[in-house]
Amino acid sequence: MKKILSLLLLFIASLGYSQDWRTNFKEASSDAAAQSKPIVLVFSGSDWCAPCIKLDKNIWQSEAFKNYATANYILERADFPRKKQNQLEGELEKQNRGLAEKYNSDGIFPLVVVLDAKGKVLGKTTYKNVSPEEYIQELNDFIK
Repeated sequence: MKKILSLLLLFIASLGYSQDWRTNFKEASSDAAAQSKPIVLVFSGSDWCAPCIKLDKNIWQSEAFKNYATANYILERADFPRKKQNQLEGELEKQNRGLAEKYNSDGIFPLVVVLDAKGKVLGKTTYKNVSPEEYIQELNDFIK
């Protein structure tokens, strides 16, 4: 029962992101190739990382980012929660660890990695106290 309740709470929390944040990197890569869009891969500590929470609130949840991202990016979130009730299921946790080994070996949180559809790193950034439009511009500068 606790497991079901935890999954339900995690699902409800994920709805708050309002964008199409993926958690399956293979699907994200396939969609990026099919739609000719870059992948924005975000390494987040959703229940412990203050800058991660600020990035979510100030950038990801902004209307400017939501509107732009829907048309221009494939969004992938690799979350690393610490609280027991927020722990991820085995396969998802394993996938996120693999992504971290490949793209975030220094363990930086938050880390935003812009990738092409083949997984090539185009650029990396982290939380910055800027407007959503400035953040979008920074992400786009990696793509050019």
